[in-house]
Amino acid sequence: MANASHAAAVVARRRATQWIILSVVIVTLALGWWIPWFGFSVPLVMITGMVGSFFRGRYVCGNLCPRGAFYDRLMAPISRRRAVPKWIRSPGFRWTIFTLLMGFMVYRVLLNPTDPLHWGRVFWTMCLVTTAIGIPLAILIHPRTWCSFCPIGTVQGAIGGGKRRLTIEAESCRACRLCERRCPMGLTIAEHAAAGELPHWDCLRCSECVAVCPTGALRWPT
Repeated sequence: MANASHAAAVVARRRATQWIILSVVIVTLALGWWIPWFGFSVPLVMITGMVGSFFRGRYVCGNLCPRGAFYDRLMAPISRRRAVPKWIRSPGFRWTIFTLLMGFMVYRVLLNPTDPLHWGRVFWTMCLVTTAIGIPLAILIHPRTWCSFCPIGTVQGAIGGGKRRLTIEAESCRACRLCERRCPMGLTIAEHAAAGELPHWDCLRCSECVAVCPTGALRWPT
């Protein structure tokens, strides 16, 4: 069970880190309009996520994203934790949201392209609008419902969703689904045991499922 022990340590570090970085969202929302430079935390996270996706898929979403941390640590305890509707995860819906939000952001920036403070307020507005959408979804459906169609998460999944996939030992899996109840994205896992790996591009590489598996059936490729 050394694999599970290591995963438990990884999860503990992840959660501790999340309690720290979620403050970025709170500070940005609270002060970004008056101090627009805080708004630049938004493109910083976006760029970090997209660069990271070339190596480990949505790892940044699961471990280093301030808003993801906000949902995991603050929204999860009050969420109804229902299954995310399939249409929300559908490629058509996700890429439509990507096009609309990115188009709106670029349009707003081009209204005053030479003023960095204007840029900062545009980024703050994007953070405010998307968080206003994400919070009620987190409460009424699932903590990370927003992450199921987040534009940057969609790009990360498209770029690196197939990299370093979670492996499943079919002979060890009991199909108890403890892993699925712990998964921040509410992904199905046990049903893929026969295939030997998790095909979901939205896996956050958070190790929550690995840590809770009672038989050590889940592991990351070395």
